[in-house]
Amino acid sequence: MAVSVVLGGAGFLGSHLCEALLVKQHSVIAIDDLSSGKLSNFSNFDCNSKFVFLEQNICDPIILNESVDFVFNFASPASPPHYLKKPIHTLKTGSTGTQNAIDLALSHNARLVHASTSEVYGDPTEHPQREGYWGNVNPIGDRSCYDEAKRFSEALCMAHKRVHGLNLGIVRIFNTYGPRLDVHDGRVVSNFVNQALKNDPITVYGSGQQTRSFCYVSDLIVAILAMAFADVSVSGPINIGNPNEFTMLELAQLVIEKTGSRSEIVFKDLPSDDPQRRCPDISLANELLNWQPEVPLVVGIQYVIDWYKSQGAKS
Repeated sequence: MAVSVVLGGAGFLGSHLCEALLVKQHSVIAIDDLSSGKLSNFSNFDCNSKFVFLEQNICDPIILNESVDFVFNFASPASPPHYLKKPIHTLKTGSTGTQNAIDLALSHNARLVHASTSEVYGDPTEHPQREGYWGNVNPIGDRSCYDEAKRFSEALCMAHKRVHGLNLGIVRIFNTYGPRLDVHDGRVVSNFVNQALKNDPITVYGSGQQTRSFCYVSDLIVAILAMAFADVSVSGPINIGNPNEFTMLELAQLVIEKTGSRSEIVFKDLPSDDPQRRCPDISLANELLNWQPEVPLVVGIQYVIDWYKSQGAKS
């Protein structure tokens, strides 16, 4: 029986990953300091005898006595309000925390699947973004605590692969949405849906013509598992996301339509270093992981709306 450790297991993505691994009959150890993750994200499976939760900051050494087959490093604040509020914590998680994840994987001869991000591309001058693009990142801007932590963590993982033979898979995750995305998460989908359900004004920053590509969480998890079970030679980085591109104004209009909301759209100044376009080239994921997303935004948004309603959000 395989044993998987999910760092950041109480988070949005981490909890979905824990659940998917349990379905595959893995024993799962979730580790999280609960700085942004929530215990309620385990409610679907916390009684499973194969599941264990350990509350710990991954910046502290991770010591496990049982054998480990897979380490999934998903422990980092991922939404701007969270990482902007705790920039030093975010940088330490990407550096010291990643080193501890690497040490855990090496000590057990386990495969490390490291969650990187499309933010390594910054405000890209290449479109769509390929893995070979080096990015356009402001290294000292407000968002740099997250962008540069992820860029450094990729470099650290690759150095250990070259020097110590780390069994590694890096996924660069583009905008993802779905159930368990916290109402106060601060990402655009959760913001728009919850504003619409309350009939509050929907806040669009800038002109609303900046774009993102939205991947439903179930599609993303399939890709992550494909990377975990891939041949050792498949190390990435590999873009994981939905290449269908939408403007923020199109997203706001879709959410209003699907919720039947009376919300108006209001415009505010664009935050500093906010990317104008973001869209993955997923050729590598298709070739090496035999993966492409299946859930269209118009369907996934309805799933999210239904989930928020089930959690007590008002329409």
